Amino acid sequence: MEAAAAAPLLLTKRSERLTDMTPLLQLLTITLVSLGGIMMMLWLISLARRDASIVDPFWGAGFVMIAWIAWGQSSRSDSRSLLLITLTTIWGLRLSGFLLWRNWSHGEDRRYAAMRAWHGPRFAWVSLFTVFLLQAVILWLISFPIQAAVITGQPALLSAFDLVAVLLWTIGFVFETAGDWQLARFKANPANTGQVMNRGLWRYTRHPNYFGDFCIWWGLFLLAIPTGAGWTIFSPLLMSVLLMKISGVTLLESTIVDRRPDYAAYQSGTSSFFPWFPRSK
Repeated sequence: MEAAAAAPLLLTKRSERLTDMTPLLQLLTITLVSLGGIMMMLWLISLARRDASIVDPFWGAGFVMIAWIAWGQSSRSDSRSLLLITLTTIWGLRLSGFLLWRNWSHGEDRRYAAMRAWHGPRFAWVSLFTVFLLQAVILWLISFPIQAAVITGQPALLSAFDLVAVLLWTIGFVFETAGDWQLARFKANPANTGQVMNRGLWRYTRHPNYFGDFCIWWGLFLLAIPTGAGWTIFSPLLMSVLLMKISGVTLLESTIVDRRPDYAAYQSGTSSFFPWFPRSK
């Protein structure tokens, strides 16, 4: 009898949990479909232009789009959600603007050009799944802390813990922005053609922009934790693995020594990712 009486209560609690998850599930569905649709359009444009590089500038803007969709779905204007959206927007628009400026009139990136040469006529379909749609899924997964925190909106009040999160984000933004600016200035000088950038922040880490990205996403995750979004830790972990082991440091340095022989000496004396003082030679 007691078990029978408890059954309705258990069903009610389970129903409440499902109801609580519905807004997040709805948001995740909307953002996934939106990303898929935009990536399909970018893919079609890339076929017409024969340039898959157009996917790169969308990376930062994609997170901005997701953040604002989440805000629209939540119908809240609490300080935590607005802070997350603001920080994401500043980072995303800065990155997309920089990549758009850097890639403008430079033709297809050598990574995609190599893929195109390798796959030949099959590249169109290969690029759809391994470049555009794959990037959409990765972008969607990494954005989980933002989506989960904004749709929840609680707690609205900020604390000292959040100050640490913002400080970490700020360190990351400075490293990424300054690193990109320093490298762009270095490349703009014809006297540096073929040389290795080892000045400024690049003296302390071979990839200040990747390290900055790392800090930014752990900072955003820390801001999301108080809302109960600690379960989204897989998102900054995924970003960290991509930056350090897959599409970031490892991919970039796989061929750079062949193109710049002096890079081997730079590698031996400079930290690969986390900033540190140069090693004496």
